[in-house]
Amino acid sequence: MTRSKIAITLPKDQLARVHREIRAGRADSVSGYIARVLAEQEKRESLRVLLADLMEEHGEPGAEETKWAKRALLQHRRG
Repeated sequence: MTRSKIAITLPKDQLARVHREIRAGRADSVSGYIARVLAEQEKRESLRVLLADLMEEHGEPGAEETKWAKRALLQHRRG
């Protein structure tokens, strides 16, 4: 992947959050943190588009499908 160097300006509270993430070991650097957040945003947007396409093709989920999905998510979270 080709990388480019840029300069950005952040509010102090956001920069403090980035530094906390680095100190906590959840990011290697400011650049790493920002790259991870952007990748997560791209993934969420991709999922939104997929969901919209599925609903356009198959319609909105009904009550039974919604109940099933909630149960499946709860089981997944419990491990």
